[in-house]
Amino acid sequence: MRKVTIPGGVFYNGDCIPGSSQIPDNSVDLIITDPPYGIEGDKLHRHYNRDESFVTDGYVEIPAEEYENFSLNWIAQAERILRPGGSIYIVSGYTNLLHILNALHHTRLEEVNHIIWKYNFGVFTSRKFVSSHYHILYYTKPGGIRTFNTECRVALSEKDEHGGSLNYQDREDVWIINREYKPGRVKNKNELPFALLSRIIQYSSNEGDLVCDLFLGGFSTARTAIGLSRNVIGFEISSGMFDTRTQEIANLVPGSLLNTIRTPLEPERKLTRKTWTDDEINSLRNRYQELSGTRLTEKEINNKLQEELGRGYWSIEKALKKTGIKPGRR
Repeated sequence: MRKVTIPGGVFYNGDCIPGSSQIPDNSVDLIITDPPYGIEGDKLHRHYNRDESFVTDGYVEIPAEEYENFSLNWIAQAERILRPGGSIYIVSGYTNLLHILNALHHTRLEEVNHIIWKYNFGVFTSRKFVSSHYHILYYTKPGGIRTFNTECRVALSEKDEHGGSLNYQDREDVWIINREYKPGRVKNKNELPFALLSRIIQYSSNEGDLVCDLFLGGFSTARTAIGLSRNVIGFEISSGMFDTRTQEIANLVPGSLLNTIRTPLEPERKLTRKTWTDDEINSLRNRYQELSGTRLTEKEINNKLQEELGRGYWSIEKALKKTGIKPGRR
């Protein structure tokens, strides 16, 4: 099996199922992968009038009758290489979703979220509803601490123009993200957009973590992960695709995409969810009593305490009520 190594990445040209033997048990922090859908993806342009003149040759489809065993085999390898507490995101259409879910059921992996990705460019149909979404199955391997960076993109305190929580909106499980339109540019048949990949990578990994893609395709996961200072390992069975993409990605500078991603407008509150000490409670009591003697509203007082104490809204509210500083509801 051919191997190409670049700064931040190790890539293999071959089938990921036997090829995964190259990866030690419990060594991968995050898997993001978009396996073949088993719907004759190599022939879809015949039915939907797609212009494929700029699509890289070499897409390898899985016959429908083989999809069940195919899913069982590669997902078993994914479970093996994922570290305890590691996360896996699988992008799937609905046609063979049952086989993906069945394969996951045969592992110890645990469901975290079933995300719906709503995209543009749905295939037009005249006698049924237009399909314009994919499923993203987010699972974790038990036995360790799962990485989830709650404020990596949006601070809990950030609000929209109507006062709604931007952090809440960013973490909802329906994602409206357009596919990337690349007219006149070489592309894979179904590349995942940067906006989707960067969101997953920010929430479920840290800089320096190892990210794996078992079906590299257009190398979009690899490109995004390296650009965000993660390390990558992956497999691509198509020689043509592998050669084209490894040449393109060879000069990518690790970390070069960090300045392009959404980051919190306010610093993360480091003390959120930490136990209050007696000294902190006394400081909270004294400061709350001082502010209560002003014309500030309760909400304005809380905001002031957040700034001064580095705590979140609910952390302060619970501490005030639990210690009797502020009467709770009866």
